[in-house]
Amino acid sequence: MNIIQSIFQYILDMGAPVFVPIIMIIVGLIVKMKFRDAFSSGITLGVAFVGMSLIIGFMMGSIGPAAQQFVKNTGIELNAIDGGWTALAALAWAWPLAFLMFPLQIGINIVMLATKQTNTLNVDLWNVWGKILTAVIVSAISGSVVLAFVVAALQMVLELKISDVNQKQIQKLTQIPGVTTTHSMNLFGVLLYPLNKLLDFIPGMNKQIDANWLKQRLGIFAENHIMGFIIAVLIGVFAQMGVAKSLTLGVQGAAALTLFPMVSKLFMQALSPISDATSEFMQKRFKDREFYIGLDWPIMAGCNEIWVTTILLIPVMLGLAVLLPGNNVLPFAGIINLSVAVPAMIVTGGNLLRMVILGAVTTPVFLYLSTSFAPIVTNLAKTTKSVDVPSGQLITWSTIEYPDFRYLFAHAANGEIIGIAGAIVWLGLFVWYYKGMKVRNKKIDQENEKLGNIA
Repeated sequence: MNIIQSIFQYILDMGAPVFVPIIMIIVGLIVKMKFRDAFSSGITLGVAFVGMSLIIGFMMGSIGPAAQQFVKNTGIELNAIDGGWTALAALAWAWPLAFLMFPLQIGINIVMLATKQTNTLNVDLWNVWGKILTAVIVSAISGSVVLAFVVAALQMVLELKISDVNQKQIQKLTQIPGVTTTHSMNLFGVLLYPLNKLLDFIPGMNKQIDANWLKQRLGIFAENHIMGFIIAVLIGVFAQMGVAKSLTLGVQGAAALTLFPMVSKLFMQALSPISDATSEFMQKRFKDREFYIGLDWPIMAGCNEIWVTTILLIPVMLGLAVLLPGNNVLPFAGIINLSVAVPAMIVTGGNLLRMVILGAVTTPVFLYLSTSFAPIVTNLAKTTKSVDVPSGQLITWSTIEYPDFRYLFAHAANGEIIGIAGAIVWLGLFVWYYKGMKVRNKKIDQENEKLGNIA
């Protein structure tokens, strides 16, 4: 058992920038790509992951301290430290049964492909840590390891189903064919979907207000570098950083929003050849099926709406962290709320105004549930000794991914009526989301047919 655990740990310790390209090279060779082409695509994908990671790290390193300074200026003391996703990933992998989640995910994907329950081949195996974290939370609340794995397995099934139905929308947004995002953060779209439907009844909300719409009306002020500069400077001003530091923060914000689309093009460059080869290979063997390659969310990172949304939500999150009674989390490492921006991007079809509204409305969900999870995460940290937590403080993640799913199903596993009822309602909303996205997919197909006829 220890040998198997060591093998899986060694592979996963490589990280996504190494692990995923290796998987993609293997996939490329299986679908009959030339070695030089598969190798080139794989390495380019690794470069894209590294580049995106560097920019995100740079952005968080720039804006994070300004956000923390804003909270300090309020004089409010919050004792739950926001360790972000990296701290919780380290804790998840330290769980003694973590290595079992890896073969479970592969097995479920293979069975679902074989039984035609999904068309997505999930190669984003590194993010299995998200399922491990779910299992840790369920196990801590319910006291049952078996139910922890049951809920994690359910999450794997649902993420494959939602990846299938999201694929056409993702392709429309990214212009990358044959791929989808299998990251479980998209499960939060189940909560966002009905809220987005409500916005249909509000006048003015049915306009497609995205980055291109802004450019047409605001001119140079809607350019990436200008938007990044203005928003970052305002954050510096609110944090009382002074003129020089605020201007420096502005240039850093401008740099981040300028570089994101540049790096995102590398994903298209890497994935398009593999996608084309995979599609051709599968069509020869399975003429009645369409297959997708499931990858991490950064394939969508070139969509400017994601980054504008996350930056605009920073003052909202900080303000609510201070004002909401019962919140115990100081937003810091997780201040860039991708956990809502990415699924909101898919749900709204890239409507920037709706993305910001949905993010603002659901921010309390993240703060309250991350507060709820803090004792569990802190206990795991102390038990495994993988993260050092100062005495008298807690550790959590202010923008923990799909907190609604984790909270409801953990309490359902514990036999609580509210948890069971909430989980049933959540599954009902999932079905509504799934059916609604299938209707949207038909419209996308019709649009593509019209464009094809015109061409």
